[in-house]
Amino acid sequence: MDVLSRPAEEFENDSQVEAMWAMKAFEHAEVYFNIISSVDPKPLKLTPFDDTIYKIFREEFSDLNIVQLNEDEMKSPEGKMKWRSFCERFKKFVEDYSFGTLIRADATKDYTQENSILVSRIQFYAIELARNREGVNDPIRRIFKREKKDDLNE
Repeated sequence: MDVLSRPAEEFENDSQVEAMWAMKAFEHAEVYFNIISSVDPKPLKLTPFDDTIYKIFREEFSDLNIVQLNEDEMKSPEGKMKWRSFCERFKKFVEDYSFGTLIRADATKDYTQENSILVSRIQFYAIELARNREGVNDPIRRIFKREKKDDLNE
């Protein structure tokens, strides 16, 4: 049985488990960034429920700045309550909806320690679906291609 699929209650603050979670979150972030750096992210399908997630997200978070996330706002008591209500709506539909996942605070930049926020998987889906559909992630592909082209010329 995969240790990461076991209930969290079985573990205390085990640094080995925390390291495995961090590695898994980083691998997910790396794969996702490689995808949006390589293809047009607008039609990208993240889950079978993308349309519903996006619709509800934009109804409930219409004013959220998805280009530059404010971690303090998201994790304030009011923000946590609003996000918890949103996230729980998908508990029975989205696999691993509560898994810790990294998201870029500033959508115009790559993942770095300073530009990464730990969120739940459903928060990642909601924000990244909005970023993809609203064209926020479009520049990433252009920047990545330009950097890759520059690397080949060196």
